[in-house]
Amino acid sequence: QNAIAWAIAECSCEEIDSLNILHATMLAMRRAVEALQTVPTIALIDGNRCPTMDIRAHAIVEGDDKCHAISAASILAKTARDAALVRLHEQYPQYCFDQHKGYSTPLHLERLRLHGPSPVHRRSFAPVRNLLQVDLFGAAGTMNEAAPA
Repeated sequence: QNAIAWAIAECSCEEIDSLNILHATMLAMRRAVEALQTVPTIALIDGNRCPTMDIRAHAIVEGDDKCHAISAASILAKTARDAALVRLHEQYPQYCFDQHKGYSTPLHLERLRLHGPSPVHRRSFAPVRNLLQVDLFGAAGTMNEAAPA
């Protein structure tokens, strides 16, 4: 409400799978800064490293506990992510995204085992990767004849 500017950015599942979660996080942070209507003089980053940006950045370990601006950004990011997962629940209700918000809870892992990965699951997420390998190679580790090559 009192912010001069704020922006939320994201990376696609494919970008995360391609870059890895850390580099995708850095990319999303850079996109958020670049989307701001007002150019900041510094970006305060929660963590121990900063994305490459055209402005100065400062990493603060446990920054969401130490800095109000980082706390506010964390709340915006989590709220946006939770809302996106509620929308995904409308498309894929069998995964209960509205209940676990994509975190590795027992419910999420149970739904993955029961229904297999959806098009919006990251292929690099270990439980999804493991399910896809079992699907392709079968339980014994040999090529499953029913699986496409």
